[in-house]
Amino acid sequence: MIQELLESNQFLLLIALLLIISVVVTKFSSRLGVPSLVLFIAVGMIIGSDGLKIVYFDNAEVAQLIGVMALVVILFEGGMQTDWKDIRAVAVPSVALATIGVLLTTAIVAVTAKFIIDLTWLESFLVGSIVGSTDAAAVFAVLKGKNIREKVSSTLEAESGTNDPMAVFLTVTFIQLLAFEDTNVWVAIGSFFWQMGAGALTGVLIGYAASKALNHINLDSSGLYPLFALGFAFLAYSVSSLIESSGLLAVYVSAVVIGNGELAYRYSILRFHEGFGWMAQILMFILLGLFVFPSDVFTGNVMWNGIITALVLIFIARPIAVLSILSFFRFTVKEMLFLSWAGLRGAVPIVLAIFPMLAGIGNSQTIFNIVFFIVLISALFQGSTIMWVAEKFHLVSEKRINPIHSLEVISIGKANVEMLEYEVTEQNQIAGETLEDLSLPDRALINAIIRDGDMITPYGQTIIQPGDTLYILVARKAKKQLKKRLQAEKE
Repeated sequence: MIQELLESNQFLLLIALLLIISVVVTKFSSRLGVPSLVLFIAVGMIIGSDGLKIVYFDNAEVAQLIGVMALVVILFEGGMQTDWKDIRAVAVPSVALATIGVLLTTAIVAVTAKFIIDLTWLESFLVGSIVGSTDAAAVFAVLKGKNIREKVSSTLEAESGTNDPMAVFLTVTFIQLLAFEDTNVWVAIGSFFWQMGAGALTGVLIGYAASKALNHINLDSSGLYPLFALGFAFLAYSVSSLIESSGLLAVYVSAVVIGNGELAYRYSILRFHEGFGWMAQILMFILLGLFVFPSDVFTGNVMWNGIITALVLIFIARPIAVLSILSFFRFTVKEMLFLSWAGLRGAVPIVLAIFPMLAGIGNSQTIFNIVFFIVLISALFQGSTIMWVAEKFHLVSEKRINPIHSLEVISIGKANVEMLEYEVTEQNQIAGETLEDLSLPDRALINAIIRDGDMITPYGQTIIQPGDTLYILVARKAKKQLKKRLQAEKE
């Protein structure tokens, strides 16, 4: 009993140290210009069986399970932060990249794998399908807080959030073709359309149900609402999986529906999921780092094959897919070249590379090692140079003016009122007006104004200035009217 207690305490100490180290690592990653996911993976490899030998981990089933759960959390957090107004304008090209683009990328990488890695054609297409899609976790992490032009960033986010079904479909199909010779290809193609359609529909339905529940069920504590929302994320994934549709697509769609609707306790929900999303990333990438044996990956043969395949993926396959599709839409050459470079690979390819190992496919360990090395190269070189490329192509815009997600709601206990935090810009109609001339709804009251770091007590003659942060107490029924007044722009 005492020995078991000591072992559990040691395990908790290890978890604590890993969390602290990982959070500190994120600070160094921004200074070094290296994506944090690379450093998280490095931490896992260092403490793993080929490093300091602190943790030995080689359980593919557990790695896959935790990887999928983490992806649900990350996709849900990213979807809630996605503005539908931004992605609606680029929905068609994004979906085209997420489907046709993945097919083109898969085919080109497969040809390379056939002649470079010396795999069979089916095994080569399996490699191509695994690395054919961009990774939502990597893209959301790299783009977060960056002021890349809306059209480009929205396209990349929408593509990465919706291209997982195609990658999963292709991976599973080629595994079935390798494992079962009598697999019906036409049935598999029909399954893909079912996965896309049913997954999207499930996401919409559960998203609307979640929005209604979050806004109308009065819980005892505001801290329960983020957990309530997270429950709907896993509900979307599990329901979709049970009907054999795309669970990850359902999660992303449901999150977009929830995040773009009226949402009580928005501040608590978004902040909780931002932190939980970071924890999911840390856990997932460290675990994947533990699962990798560096002595197997960093060999001459794997590194050579991985480098050649990665170069073809980055400089040939991805650009051909992007240019051949987006040339039919209103994208400039610089925008298309940037989207080509920003097609990051991350957790999804590594998790998908575990599928062949679970299925007992021949050369599965070789495929996993090469995929892992490709992801490292993509994250290290593409991820660390995204902002540099964006600046060179003049695709960095000024900070968004008056973004809708900057409205942070703090609910006050069980009262039917909320506190809005709103930052005034020069384009706002209310800029330059006095408080007595604002014509706010009757059930709205400005409690405080923050100006240049100082708090100002508001009174009738106080003039609202650009840059002011207003804290407004408002009844829920008047919130929509208040937001419309605050966001009105000057003619």
